[in-house]
Amino acid sequence: MQSALQILQKYWGHSNFRKKQDKIINSILENKDTLAILPTGGGKSICYQIPALMMDGICIVVSPLISLMNDQVEKIKKKGIKAIALTSEMNYREIDIALTNCIFGNFKFLYLSPERLQNELVKKKISEMKINLIAIDESHCISEWGHNFRPSYRNISEIRKIKPKAPILALTATATATVVKDIQNNLNFKARNVIKSSFTRKNISYLVYKEENKNKKLLNILNKVKGSAIIYTKSRNDCEKLNKLLIKNNISSNYYHGGMSISERNKRQFSWNNSETKVMVATNAFGMGIDKSNVRLVIHFHIPYNVESYYQEIGRAGRDEKESYAILLYNNIDVNQLEGFVELNYPKISDIKDVYQKLANYFHLAVNCGEEESFDFNISEFCNKYKYNYIKVYNSLKYLEKEEYLKLIEIQNKFSRVKIKMELSELYKFQSNNSFLSPYIKLLLRSYSGLFDDFIMIDENVLSARSKTTEKKITEILYRLDKLEVISYISKKQGSKITYLQNRIENKHLQISEKKLIKRKESEIERMKYILNYTTQNSVCRNKILLSYFDEVQENNCGKCDICRTKD
Repeated sequence: MQSALQILQKYWGHSNFRKKQDKIINSILENKDTLAILPTGGGKSICYQIPALMMDGICIVVSPLISLMNDQVEKIKKKGIKAIALTSEMNYREIDIALTNCIFGNFKFLYLSPERLQNELVKKKISEMKINLIAIDESHCISEWGHNFRPSYRNISEIRKIKPKAPILALTATATATVVKDIQNNLNFKARNVIKSSFTRKNISYLVYKEENKNKKLLNILNKVKGSAIIYTKSRNDCEKLNKLLIKNNISSNYYHGGMSISERNKRQFSWNNSETKVMVATNAFGMGIDKSNVRLVIHFHIPYNVESYYQEIGRAGRDEKESYAILLYNNIDVNQLEGFVELNYPKISDIKDVYQKLANYFHLAVNCGEEESFDFNISEFCNKYKYNYIKVYNSLKYLEKEEYLKLIEIQNKFSRVKIKMELSELYKFQSNNSFLSPYIKLLLRSYSGLFDDFIMIDENVLSARSKTTEKKITEILYRLDKLEVISYISKKQGSKITYLQNRIENKHLQISEKKLIKRKESEIERMKYILNYTTQNSVCRNKILLSYFDEVQENNCGKCDICRTKD
């Protein structure tokens, strides 16, 4: 059997491990439940991929985002390793085939969402698999008192009843002492086992500036510091305004937010990844799947909502370990807006109940109906119809999600998928009889392999370029081939759905705990106070404050932040 280091060299081309990766891998190989806390860019995926490749059987990876799962699967498959992801766009038959392949097809990785683990078919098929490891990405979502709680994560531990001998690896970049304890308790760790890398980023300087004219300061910084940059803003409108400002001042820039089409977002990220664009102005929608090592600057144009989000976002700077900067610009308006944000984030119980009722009216859903039903949902249209505040509705829905009444699902499939349904002999015959469609079938076969075996991700834009036609024309042809049952075509999608997790009930029976709502709000307020203190204080080393939030003590000042520079 190859050693962990040999596998690292073979598939990743690295000569050694970093940030306690080897210690985490050895813990898994010793069959120990392990909670691994590695900072953003610390190479968390290697920590489950390498031990899974060293052991017989398949590794289940629980991940919160379809886009993240698809990115990981594509990267693994490029290394010649068999992997598959279950996504919300797959129908029952597709899921059944995929899971059967995991039992008999020598697959090494099965990626799925925590919600999928509640499905009876999925649980039955998993019971028939030889599971060597259960890896849980973004495991801080388990904790009700973490910054990104997802109720479905609380049910992951049920998989232990199906596969009690498989070790669990919980992975996160951010976890306080409370969250660490919550993760291990909920996942029924056989013994406490936390492996934690230092949160110190010695190559990053943390700089905070209070500026009334933030635009002027921003331009000054970007003209001084060379290299790629990300600017995080709090809204889509701010993204577009700042991007115009930068372009007007001859700074190569583009913007990115959740309101854009998937193809446009992909195009802009590709341009920035390849350093064709210097600056990406973005909301927090820009983050997952960033693998750019030479980002010199991460600038926050407003005060972030909490330390966890801030730390993850600044962690995208300096992954090549060269000198980089995390800069936060703020003024008194930002402070006041952040304090008001908490109030909007926690609507009154009466508002939550009213949104629940109006939602049923919107979908024409009767009492005692709707369990496991999904409805296409346009939140802006809903707000306009019932004269609601967008943020209040969104947070009401997220609270109903935390109480497991329903789920708001963002559909963001980056790529379409195709599988050829006909046997090869049938396909040849079809091509002979359909000369107009034959060139497009040949184009598919030349462009992608494995189309007869499984659904393969395709890019209509690439196909249109190769065939010297439009993307619209390619899409029309693919839909036509699907209708003729030559192929199965699942097009990329973007939008939202509401899925009812239980039957709709009368408002008077809606159980929303005021005590729990208040406790969650108090927890949010504490996190807000911490980031405000980090931002506005002017006497303690910034690095020390950040580390103390994650229960890490550093005796010496960093010597690089704006506070330390002033003292020097």
